[in-house]
Amino acid sequence: MTSNLQTPIDYLKGVGPNRAELLRKELGIHTYQDLINLFPNRYLDRTKYFKINELQRNDADIQVIGKIIKFEEIAQARGKRLVATFQDETGSMELVWFRGQKWIRESLKLQTPYVIFGKTNWFNGKFSMPHPDLELLEEHQGSLRSAMQPIYPSTEKLNNRGITNRVVNKIMQQLFVETSGRFVETLSPELLESQKLISKSDALFNIHFPKNQELLARSQYRLKFEELFYIQLQLILKNLIHKSKIKGLPFDKVGNYFNSFYTDHLPFELTNAQKRVLKEIRQDLGSKAQMNRLLQGDVGSGKTIVAFMSMLMALDNGFQACLVAPTEILSVQHYNGLLEWCNKLNISIKLLTGSSKTSSRREIHETLENGELQILVGTHAILEDKVKFKNLGLAIIDEQHRFGVEQRSKLWHKGPSQSEQNTQGKNTIPPHILVMTATPIPRTLAMSVYGDLDISVIDELPPGRQAIKTVHRYDKNRLDVFRFIRDEIEKGRQIYVVYPLIQESEKMDYKDLMDGYESISRDFPQPKYQISIVHGQMKAVDKDFEMQRFIKGETQIMVATTVIEVGVNVPNASVMIIESAERFGLSQLHQLRGRVGRGAEQSYCILMTSHKLSSDSKTRLETMTHTNDGFDIAEVDLKLRGPGDLMGKQQSGILNLRIADIIKDGDILKTARACAKQILETDPTLSKPSHNAILFTYKQMSKYRNIWNYIS
Repeated sequence: MTSNLQTPIDYLKGVGPNRAELLRKELGIHTYQDLINLFPNRYLDRTKYFKINELQRNDADIQVIGKIIKFEEIAQARGKRLVATFQDETGSMELVWFRGQKWIRESLKLQTPYVIFGKTNWFNGKFSMPHPDLELLEEHQGSLRSAMQPIYPSTEKLNNRGITNRVVNKIMQQLFVETSGRFVETLSPELLESQKLISKSDALFNIHFPKNQELLARSQYRLKFEELFYIQLQLILKNLIHKSKIKGLPFDKVGNYFNSFYTDHLPFELTNAQKRVLKEIRQDLGSKAQMNRLLQGDVGSGKTIVAFMSMLMALDNGFQACLVAPTEILSVQHYNGLLEWCNKLNISIKLLTGSSKTSSRREIHETLENGELQILVGTHAILEDKVKFKNLGLAIIDEQHRFGVEQRSKLWHKGPSQSEQNTQGKNTIPPHILVMTATPIPRTLAMSVYGDLDISVIDELPPGRQAIKTVHRYDKNRLDVFRFIRDEIEKGRQIYVVYPLIQESEKMDYKDLMDGYESISRDFPQPKYQISIVHGQMKAVDKDFEMQRFIKGETQIMVATTVIEVGVNVPNASVMIIESAERFGLSQLHQLRGRVGRGAEQSYCILMTSHKLSSDSKTRLETMTHTNDGFDIAEVDLKLRGPGDLMGKQQSGILNLRIADIIKDGDILKTARACAKQILETDPTLSKPSHNAILFTYKQMSKYRNIWNYIS
């Protein structure tokens, strides 16, 4: 009979309460299930045994058979070390322990054959092995061991307390003995066959005790596929449930607003990508289910016009629309951009931010509730409870990763039955949601983090945009850079100079910015040159005043911290200089570069750094100078920073994977998602008998947060 895998680890023979406590604290192992899913980090070849006279001075792990003939404690500067003399028929060497001596001394047997394993040191004309893996030869020959020795994740505390890799290996063997190595299959027979996957039991046995390289590779593939398959199944199901249960407002027609804008006022021909995305949005809005779509598009790809045309569909169906942006600067810019088009179509639009005056707030509240106000643009201020719509049909969130789930849910509750329909006891129908981001998300990450959203991508730039030329220059080239700036200003262009802003060192950043401002002022003196300065410690009204001067062309140079990362649109600005570029992340560098290149002229981005650069910094700078493609840049960023870092704390929980690696296993992820999709298309409730194993595992999954707690 197989043991129940939810049995606490304390009950496994060879563990006991003390070891169990350590395993819980250090590795999060509470049950048999957790132990079986503690997968090795790497494997060592244990097929070869060395003689002592064959040892080489290299860094390889080796194993030797021999006997301990004596041991002694030797005093040293701090404490003592335990030294044993170990010999075989060809010579002798030393085994050394710097900690845990008492426990080790009591367990050592003299004149008894041992197998030792570890790395050797060469000291005073002799080989020694610190903290070797020791196993009695008799036990070594009789164990469940395989030629490929698994090395498990560990901590210093576990090693110090005697829970070495060999001990973990031993308790793992005990677990397989107690469970007879039989584990419940979690995938369907068709899936195993179509993907040529080995069984669950075989995969688990060969991941811990691989018979050979091929079986190990097949086991790893099977377990990676399974982990990614269940994540995708969960996300796709969430999306399907969302579509079937959450009713959407019926946008039945494309009417006058949309058509007249398209035929009479479109400022430029839409790209094929924009047309494709608009078609996807139209299908969502007409589907009677709530739209929940993520719109990805690189800086300058034309997301705003797609967002506006989506709003026109809401207006054509008698609903209001709103656009929420994370900063005041960005919301003002969106408002100014949309205002021009709204005036042509006679559409009422207003801006609501933290600094909106009380009188205009009152007017906004009134006209929103009586339906006169058709489009509202603003910041988090829109999310306040007192902001009530008559019939909000579409909510657009820009740079959505800056908004928490709680803030997004507030928008949901601003749906149209909030007013008169609520008195009839009806529930609010949530508005359609379109979230936009100019931060390209690598495909594999988008599938995992936003796998429950429908995703649209605008992957081509509007015609007439020239690629921005990006160069890397060192501080010593500053005079050349200044000369180049003068030439550009002579041509009537404007320049950004951006300094890093890192919260922990605000004083230092402020000093850098002011030093930079002073040196630029010396080289570009008034009255010939005018310089704007913008930083986080300024009042909003002063910031806005300086921004406006630059936008109107009254100043030629804007010296700023990263407050201008999103949302400043000055087509005449053609040069972006990023100071201390090595202190910025890739996506931030890419966002900053996107502030130029908005007009028809050739634009430039100059990355200034000191000579001291880490290898990651060099990679980032090389990536920026080689490509303008945000998706390529995002892929490099993912490799450098890893998924958790890239998505921020709130989003990264789903990516705490046990065996799969979202970066290296992108192909397995795509296959797993395709399989999950195919199964749910034919059997959305997983009710077919052949899907019993998948349904059972999925239900278990709902009980436990951590996916590996239920996959077995």
